[in-house]
Amino acid sequence: MKKLHFSLVALLGLAAAWPVAAQDDTLARNLVATCANCHGTDGHAVKASGMEALAGADAAKTLQKLHEFKSGVRPATVMQQIVKGYTDEELALIVGYLARQK
Repeated sequence: MKKLHFSLVALLGLAAAWPVAAQDDTLARNLVATCANCHGTDGHAVKASGMEALAGADAAKTLQKLHEFKSGVRPATVMQQIVKGYTDEELALIVGYLARQK
């Protein structure tokens, strides 16, 4: 009986967390949509466009680049202005979503 109770509690915990994860994924997808003009839909850049493809990119490396743009360490034409409009949490959602794209 104790095992069943533990399983039920664990299942309820997962069920309660699911809407939050789904909301985060929806928010991430919406945030990533702003990248599409340059980096392509879901980070799939058009070949020979000269833009970096972000789909499937390493999240930690991409996040580091974004922080470098935000701080001004990495020079850019527009990325420094764009990235300043996002919180660190939003940037983490963006790179996580892009890293999951194939």
